[in-house]
Amino acid sequence: MTTEAGCAKGVLHKYFTDFDGFLTELVLDRIRRLDDQAEVLLKSAGQGTIADNLTAMLTDLFGSVAVAIVSLTISRDSLRARLRAEVPTGVPILTEAGQAVLDYLTAEQEYGRIPPGADLNTLGLTLIGSAHLLYADRTGPRPTPAEVHAFITSVLPH
Repeated sequence: MTTEAGCAKGVLHKYFTDFDGFLTELVLDRIRRLDDQAEVLLKSAGQGTIADNLTAMLTDLFGSVAVAIVSLTISRDSLRARLRAEVPTGVPILTEAGQAVLDYLTAEQEYGRIPPGADLNTLGLTLIGSAHLLYADRTGPRPTPAEVHAFITSVLPH
């Protein structure tokens, strides 16, 4: 994680009071980066295919350090406590990604590319939760973009 953050392990103590301080800043940085991904996803509404747009976003999100961050956040009570000031509910990263997907799905529904009766909240949660599970085994092979695309296509309403 220090490599991903661009910080040598030996200098952590110079910039952060403790490891949870470092992790807090790393998570908040990833949330800010996710805001940029959310904007790109939202701008893609009405263009390309919905499955292609979601595949790009989810493979980019979960192909990064996000899976490890989610695991750390879940397992470290002190980290979650520090993050509550910025992320009062949900699991950091997953909550923001879920909102980005929901906003995108809503825009696609407004374009008429998702049926009006589709349950976007359930669809969004299904996409985020299942994509996270596809990537959760960090020791095994990563899912290919084609596998992620096939999953997304299977749950999108027609």
